[in-house]
Amino acid sequence: MTGLVKEFYDYRAKMNEVILEKDNLVIKRLWNLDTNTYAEGALNIKTKELLGLVASMVLRCDDCIKYHLGKAYETGVTTEELYEVFAVANIVGGTIVVPHTRRAAEYWEELVGTE
Repeated sequence: MTGLVKEFYDYRAKMNEVILEKDNLVIKRLWNLDTNTYAEGALNIKTKELLGLVASMVLRCDDCIKYHLGKAYETGVTTEELYEVFAVANIVGGTIVVPHTRRAAEYWEELVGTE
């Protein structure tokens, strides 16, 4: 892991540790709900991660986009599939999503470049 990907995962791990040290029950429950939402169910994990990615792009959350890109990569999403997801996000969210698509494409290139 290098570059943008390493920087994101290192920062996320560090700050998650800081937050969880505070032992806030509401935050812990919220994070547990998030974990369970993306677990295998009627929809498979890959589909759920792609749904999360579209939502994150439309909501314009770059950290969320990076997180879901990483999970999508782990589930075996192909670049072709990813660009269809980008297309859906751009149609739903409009041109305001274009800058986030650029950053998402850059992050994806680093993810697949580490193979």
